[in-house]
Amino acid sequence: MQIQNRRTFIGKIGMLTGVLLLPDQLLFAAEKKNRYKVAVIDLMILKRQKISALPLAKEIGADGLEIEMGGLGDRETFDNKLADPKIRQEYLDKAKELNLEFCSLAMTGFYAQSFAQRPTYQKMIQDCLDTAKAMNLKVVFLPLGIQGDLVKNPELREPIVERLKIAGKMAAKAGVTIGIETALDATGELQLLKDIASKNVKSYFNFSNAIKNGRDLCKELQILGRKNIVQIHATNEDGVWLQNDPKIDLNRVKTTLDDIGWSGWLVVERSRDAKQPTSVKYNFSANTSYLKSVFQNDPSLRGTKQSY
Repeated sequence: MQIQNRRTFIGKIGMLTGVLLLPDQLLFAAEKKNRYKVAVIDLMILKRQKISALPLAKEIGADGLEIEMGGLGDRETFDNKLADPKIRQEYLDKAKELNLEFCSLAMTGFYAQSFAQRPTYQKMIQDCLDTAKAMNLKVVFLPLGIQGDLVKNPELREPIVERLKIAGKMAAKAGVTIGIETALDATGELQLLKDIASKNVKSYFNFSNAIKNGRDLCKELQILGRKNIVQIHATNEDGVWLQNDPKIDLNRVKTTLDDIGWSGWLVVERSRDAKQPTSVKYNFSANTSYLKSVFQNDPSLRGTKQSY
């Protein structure tokens, strides 16, 4: 009887221990799954500053959305519909309804405009930071673009560094990080960040920049390191989907990011199939699904050939 009671007692303790451990195990599993999230860009899914980008992102299978600040052209600042509190709230309400997140706010107008020379750059940066703060976004994207290519135009380095120092102080005040995209290799970009010397200016890494210049993608990530990368545009140039691209080994990329301890948003930009480049659902659903299969370890998606 005593032996039986002892066994019963031990069994109950074991069951209780298991129950107590279960929440931690579930929490660990959830953290592992949520370490990497996948987003698409409203501009690239042809929904620039349109609230219909949200249900489309959900249909594509993304966890979130990078939203655009609007066109720039010759204006003093961006044509930003999100400056209207009513429109902002509609976005926030719709995102909550669809269980989507906003990962970042993008100033893609600077792809074709000169950050080094625009006289009203501080107003543009401030407008972006104000919108980000109003929407509780912690990251904004600033590409230095064609006219800010520091490989082809090294003479622009000094004014760009000085302007980014100012932008960094503005971002710190707003509690936001500015992610910059440059044409530099990882070593050059790391030195640029050191020259800017702001914790609120980091690299918004782009796979395609490394690949098209013949650099080792994983070594570039290792050089920059976890603390210097705020987000990643996780696609290559157009032609084939990610899963069919011989220039990217996503499993190796994931191992590299795991090893350096990075976590965050992987944002789909391009990698459209040349056979159907204008089909949004076809291309972005395939790339989103494949990124999730690798980075979120979903076996139901791994290696699947999409046919949207």
